[in-house]
Amino acid sequence: MGEVHMPDPVCLIKNQDEDTLVINDEAIQILNSISQPVVVVAIVGRYRTGKSYLMNKLAGKCSGFALGATVQSKTKGIWMWCILHPTKPNHTLVLLDTEGLGDVEKGDSNNDAWIFSLAILLSSTLVYNSVTTIDQDSLDKLHYVTELTELIKVKSTNDLSATNEEEEEDESADFKKFFPNFIWCVRDFFLKLEMDNKVITEDEYLHNALRLKQGCSKSKAQYNRPRECILHYFHAHKCFAFERPAYETDLQRLEELTESQLSPSFLHKAKQFCEFVYETSKVKRLQGGHSVTGRMLGSLATSYVESIKNGSIPCMENAVLSLATVENTAATKEGLSIYMDKMSQGDIVFPMEQEDFLKLHSDCENMAVEAFLKRSFKDDKREYQTKLMIDLNQKFNEFRSTNEEASIKKCKDIIQELDASLEQKIKNGDFSKPGGHKEFVAEKQRILNSYENIPAKGVKAKEVLEEFLKNMDSIEKSILSTDSCLSKIDKERELEKMRNEALAYKLQLETEERERLQQIQGEQKKNLEAQLQMLMKKLENERSEMKREFEWVIDQKQKEKDIWMSQGFKNKAGMLDLQIEDLEKKKAETGMIDIVMNGVGLLADAASLVLPGVCGKVAKGAAILLNRFF
Repeated sequence: MGEVHMPDPVCLIKNQDEDTLVINDEAIQILNSISQPVVVVAIVGRYRTGKSYLMNKLAGKCSGFALGATVQSKTKGIWMWCILHPTKPNHTLVLLDTEGLGDVEKGDSNNDAWIFSLAILLSSTLVYNSVTTIDQDSLDKLHYVTELTELIKVKSTNDLSATNEEEEEDESADFKKFFPNFIWCVRDFFLKLEMDNKVITEDEYLHNALRLKQGCSKSKAQYNRPRECILHYFHAHKCFAFERPAYETDLQRLEELTESQLSPSFLHKAKQFCEFVYETSKVKRLQGGHSVTGRMLGSLATSYVESIKNGSIPCMENAVLSLATVENTAATKEGLSIYMDKMSQGDIVFPMEQEDFLKLHSDCENMAVEAFLKRSFKDDKREYQTKLMIDLNQKFNEFRSTNEEASIKKCKDIIQELDASLEQKIKNGDFSKPGGHKEFVAEKQRILNSYENIPAKGVKAKEVLEEFLKNMDSIEKSILSTDSCLSKIDKERELEKMRNEALAYKLQLETEERERLQQIQGEQKKNLEAQLQMLMKKLENERSEMKREFEWVIDQKQKEKDIWMSQGFKNKAGMLDLQIEDLEKKKAETGMIDIVMNGVGLLADAASLVLPGVCGKVAKGAAILLNRFF
């Protein structure tokens, strides 16, 4: 199933016992049914600020996510609504409505921090919702952003050789690479968008609100910290300022109001907001440009929540590696399943001639490998693709045996039918007379001619015929020995002729069997080369995508540096120069062809073990296969 139809939202992550987060299996089952790429939009903010209304508008509905009409928070945990993306065909829009931050009934700031972190980890666009203005109070309430480095890890800390400073620098660059777009929605906005007697845009209003103050005092550091984090970690900062949608008394029944009862200005802004989100929100992606599907999003959510429950800090790298294990295992099974299904289709009838059988196998194997490569990722050691190669080779041999057995059965049935009259004549003693040998030979030749003229006997036609001729050999010798029309010399000549024909036929069979094996190996070699080419193309695309990722992060860091410079923070700008230099080095390493060659080489080396008759004889091993591509 590629898409899902949800009439209403469901809870994705429950708040159990007020402070324990638990995955909802029903929601995971829904995500598992979505094989399309997902665009994930999450909204966070203080409770009772109208978050759910905006998410309902994104869903194209007037109701769905609970709005609530009292001071009590309605949304608990994280709720999910999956719909067909309004503007991106074959994509699913996943909307995540989060529990309001700062709920006085909950009284657990740690729980709020985890809800905020999960919204960031799962989304490709994060909407922060606040009321009235962007001021110090609204930024103070976004204090969770200042704790992100303590709540989220990009990389595993297994590499003890790296210093803490190096790890922090690496992660600060990676945060921006993996974090979502940031949209700030200001609700019930009442100010004029003016500065220095000039009209400004909402984005300029946000940009000005994020300006830092010069100085090193504690109060200025406290003032700057949330602003630095927003600039440092998030990208594509956007602002929407909404005026109040209706009179205060009507706000308590907002779900019931028709659009004619709402402020035209509010409706216009909501329309702009939805169009912007639809247009600019990107597919959720992993490192290397791998698009996240619904089932992958469910796996990530489960991994992050389990880490939190176990008292660990959610780590993106560990979650992705865990996801890769699940997806690569599934990709191997999916590839094998496709091969089995295609080889077993109802219109396929065994026996088949070898050329037809090998073509069918090659087509099915290519489809299997394509499906595997499409779904798999981070199979850096090619262990999963090697497993698929082993499984496909095993199934190929099984189908080959099936084809051979079907050929043997069909040919034996043909021989039995053609031989019926000859067997009867032998039983009746029709050849036990002078000249009987000549009649027997003629009858046998008639069977051979008829047999040869019957099509579609399969790959074992000659072997079955040879077995038949061997069975006839002793009978023919007996008939020959009693034929009084033939002299001793004639009989010896006939015996010599029979031996020569049998030897010639045996040599012919051996030659044809070698040719068949060579044909199989040739087809396997061709299939392996096609598989290596497909892998090379995939690795090339991944390498290009990683290079684009680095270029994008470098560009974002350059823009961040320009902001620091424009505001007079030369030291911060200088630190970004070092980050940019490090990113440039990593980009150069990513651009090296060795990454592709190593990946293709690993698979070719594995093939030399799985298919020794193919790679072992191809010009001294797998390296020659690589030379075809480089």
